[in-house]
Amino acid sequence: MKRLIVLFLFSAFVEAIVAQDIHYSQFYNSPLNINPAKTGIFNGDKRLNLSYRNQWTSIVPWTTFSGSYDMKFYPQKDRKYFFSGGLLFNYDSQDRLANLNLFNLNLTGSYTYIINKQNLFTGGLLLGFANRAVDINSLTWDSQWNGRNFDASLDPRELLNTQSKSFIESGLGLNYRWQKSKRTKLDLGMGIYHLFEPNVAFRDDLEEVALPRRFAFTAVGSFQLADKLDLQLNAMSQFQGDYNEAQIGGLAKIYVNQARGKETEVHVGLGYRTSGSLWPIMALQYKNFYVSANYDIDVSGFNDLGSQFPNANLQNPSTIELHFTYIITNVKPFKKVKVCPIF
Repeated sequence: MKRLIVLFLFSAFVEAIVAQDIHYSQFYNSPLNINPAKTGIFNGDKRLNLSYRNQWTSIVPWTTFSGSYDMKFYPQKDRKYFFSGGLLFNYDSQDRLANLNLFNLNLTGSYTYIINKQNLFTGGLLLGFANRAVDINSLTWDSQWNGRNFDASLDPRELLNTQSKSFIESGLGLNYRWQKSKRTKLDLGMGIYHLFEPNVAFRDDLEEVALPRRFAFTAVGSFQLADKLDLQLNAMSQFQGDYNEAQIGGLAKIYVNQARGKETEVHVGLGYRTSGSLWPIMALQYKNFYVSANYDIDVSGFNDLGSQFPNANLQNPSTIELHFTYIITNVKPFKKVKVCPIF
């Protein structure tokens, strides 16, 4: 009975899950997954991002891991623009029903035009390889019921042409940055993924199953309120086929130490997703290192189902998310200047 309940609840959400890409509550800490134009848009020269999310552990556990590295390439003479390049890796898997998983490896690139010291405009592209896989041998079927009990040796009559599907990944994006100072800035962006809507069906003899384009609109702003306090506000809206999601959040950035070489910040905040989750956030930044964590709390009413089926272990579908960022800033060479006047 417990398995039947879990399977029923999973099937109720399967349409949304099929249409939903990788997503993070702290979307701004996995920037290349929401907009390829975010490549190179940070205060520094090289950036490493690592992200981890483990969700719905008591029902259908999903584990997501992402890693990215991007850097800027400055022209020798013209200071009105710069290029950036990056590498993005994602792995997404659930290990209870059919072991469905996704792997992709992508290259990103962007061009940033510096309008003036406060305004930058960036266009970005993404191109990569993706693979989806499923293990149907881990499933059981009604045709394997012999009338008295389950018999795994019976033909499930649910054969697929393949249990692995590969396709080309693609995306593009735009981003506008207004930056008054190092601590006061605003980013407005739009990213589009799966431009060619690749076929992700596991059976070639049936109608194609196109992966819908995903549109992500984001706004992230940080504002200095006092010498030791900043406020970060962020919002995102995503659309993919019938699936849509919006989330908002904010962080208070407290500057514990501003001494050169010992810069330390503590961040405390809260976020909300319209699909029904609320998450507190805590983060620590020490010099060029940044770590953050949040715990998603379900407020959709799903726990009411758990109270009706206590033996199915449906209560409190926990979700934890972790992020790590390391930024390298190179020492810039001095401009050629005359050290003394020449008469």
